[in-house]
Amino acid sequence: MSGSQEEQVNMGYVAAIVAVATIGGFMFGYDSGVINGTVEGLKKAFNSNSIDTGFNVASILLGCAAGAFSAARLADIMGRRNVMMIAALLFILSAIGTGAAHSSTVFVIARLIGGLAVGAASVLSPAYISEVTPASIRGRLSSVQQIMIISGLTGAFLGNYLIAHYAGGSTEPFWLGYEAWRWMFWAQIIPASLFLGALLIIPESPRYLVVKGRDEEAKAVLTRLFGPVAGAAKVVEIRESLAQDQHKPKLSDLLDKATGKVRPIVWVGIGLAVFQQLVGINVVFYYGAVLWQAVGFSEADALRINILSGALSILGCLASMALVDKLGRKPLLAIGSAGMAITLGIMVACFASGSIVDGKLHLSDNVGVIALISANAYAVLFNFSWGPVMWVMLGEMFPNQIRGSGLAVSGFAQWTANFGITMTFPIMLTTIGLTGAYGFYAFFALISFFFVRAMVHETKGRELEKMEG
Repeated sequence: MSGSQEEQVNMGYVAAIVAVATIGGFMFGYDSGVINGTVEGLKKAFNSNSIDTGFNVASILLGCAAGAFSAARLADIMGRRNVMMIAALLFILSAIGTGAAHSSTVFVIARLIGGLAVGAASVLSPAYISEVTPASIRGRLSSVQQIMIISGLTGAFLGNYLIAHYAGGSTEPFWLGYEAWRWMFWAQIIPASLFLGALLIIPESPRYLVVKGRDEEAKAVLTRLFGPVAGAAKVVEIRESLAQDQHKPKLSDLLDKATGKVRPIVWVGIGLAVFQQLVGINVVFYYGAVLWQAVGFSEADALRINILSGALSILGCLASMALVDKLGRKPLLAIGSAGMAITLGIMVACFASGSIVDGKLHLSDNVGVIALISANAYAVLFNFSWGPVMWVMLGEMFPNQIRGSGLAVSGFAQWTANFGITMTFPIMLTTIGLTGAYGFYAFFALISFFFVRAMVHETKGRELEKMEG
């Protein structure tokens, strides 16, 4: 798109669409983070051991994997907006079910339903945003997704803290005699309902409309976004990019027709998705309260630390948003990998210096402060780099014909890795301890640096129709 065409971009309309789409990111973060303050309540309510607790926490991620895989493919059939609306309904059902659950089985089923919604939102919101924004600012606007994810996490942490504070603890009775942890889940109904209502006012993705032969509808959306001249030209450009291969998108498109092997771009997408989890960030998101209680902080202090981590993470996202279209995607990923390897290494050293008292790791005051600073620096670095940039790249790096399938496979890989990391942390905590667990994450942060250097190609400023795979 030329500079003169970009000058006609209706930024107010673009911003409104992005704002609505990223509520899905907020729900992604909220539904993922709300479990953080409820672990003690779940243990007490369901009389669960460490393995049961790990599965109660991680069960949502199985739904996320299924949701990411099926939603991206379903969106090629039904449209991006329609599938996001289904996700909003699933968020509401999950919030009701998890709060009302009186057995692990019911709780896990409700979390799986929420997982389907989170998985769908995780891949569709960035894909939708990338398809309605100009290339010159696509990275910045797509980065809003990560800010909303962290805002959702922070909102969950804050909500959990306030509910636990006024109830006197997460396991204490709150309104109507129900335990506080149940209200932590029920609070999700409010943003989920807002998401559902807001989706009614945004248009369908113009690229999806062109794929479905609805060129006039696509032209109307693009005209409102970019002006009449650029809008009409964009329809032609999208149509031409599809003309070379007009069959319906399918998973087999991910194979190179000449060699029969998986396309290199797909392996890069899977690598980005998996490494984002192997650095261990969701241990902080899901088990932050447990982590800080394990090194001597009270439940109230641990919940406050979660809020601080969330707020600092938002600052990291804002810095990424300012630089992603200037420095590019690849440099931010490399900086993040190196920085996370260092900060995780410092945390490993801190945990290694601690002593075990009554089965729990205790750190001296000075070492505890260093660990706390390092943990927050690690979270900021993640949200400056791999947090937003991985989603930006997955939403834009695949050619039009395989975008849905590429997102499906990459999203499935991301959530499967997330499940593995989340499920194994309580087990690692009781076997190799925090030192071993964080050493594992530090190792993969270091490996991810070399992966970025060798495999990732820059996508800054390139039109989606020009992506190659």
